[in-house]
Formats: sequence, structure tokens, C-alpha cells
Amino acid sequence: MTLLGQPAPDFTLPSTGGEPVTLSSYRGHRTVVLVFYPMDFSPVCSMQLPEYSGRQDDFGDAGAVVLGINRDSVYTHRAWAAEYGIELPLLADMTLTVARDYGVAIDERGITQRAVFIIDKEGVVRYEAIEAKTGDYTVRPEQVLERVRAL
Repeated sequence: MTLLGQPAPDFTLPSTGGEPVTLSSYRGHRTVVLVFYPMDFSPVCSMQLPEYSGRQDDFGDAGAVVLGINRDSVYTHRAWAAEYGIELPLLADMTLTVARDYGVAIDERGITQRAVFIIDKEGVVRYEAIEAKTGDYTVRPEQVLERVRAL
């Protein structure tokens, strides 16, 4: 299943920012980078999300917002973000509903695949990268930033 060229499935999820985040609220003014990752506090995720967080200003300058999503609770997200200095909004998809909508749920393990989707200002998926294994981390923030700038 590919979502390329399709309208991005909309959602509203609880966020570490305190307010729920609705994807369609960015339509018309921001590109959105969705970063699905398996678990807070896991080794690869604890490299990946801080790297995205460290490039947050660059993404902002390119007119994009980065949102991290997985099945952990907002409380776990907040503890992990505090420990690792992650300043991105982390969204709690505790039922994996959004992950299923994007084709990245691993239901038998209760986690999501590691994946990145870029959604343009019109709400259309313009890029998707789904890692072959949850431990893979080949799609780096620099590559994603280049794709955002090219939109």
C-alpha cells in the first residue's frame, strides 16, 4: 500500500504539548513531516528523534513541522523527551489506528514500523519511506529536509 500522491489520512491525537494535534490544522500553511517510530526509550529511536529535534529550526525555516508518532502514552513521551532533550511534539497513537491508516502498524508486536511521510501544504503525501526492519534507521533528517525544501 502506498499513499504517495493521495490525501493524507487525517487524525487528531494527544500530544506532549498538552493540546491534541490535528493533522488537517496544518493544511494551507505548513508542510508536515510524520516520523513513525517503534518505542520510546529504545536504542535506535533514542538516536533518531533527538536528531530530528536538533534540526527543528531547519525544518521550521523550510516551512515544515515535524511530528513524532508511536503507541506510547503522552506520559511516557514526556519522560523520554525530558531525558533525551526532544522538543518535537510527540503524539500518542495508543490504539495504532493512525499507524494502520498509514500502513505502518505491526499489530502482532503492538508497535509501528519506522517510517517517514512528508505531507505538503495541500494535505497530499509527497514522500514516504518505510524501513525494512524496525532496527533500521537509513532515512536521516538531512535527507528528509532536502525533500521538504524541494517541494
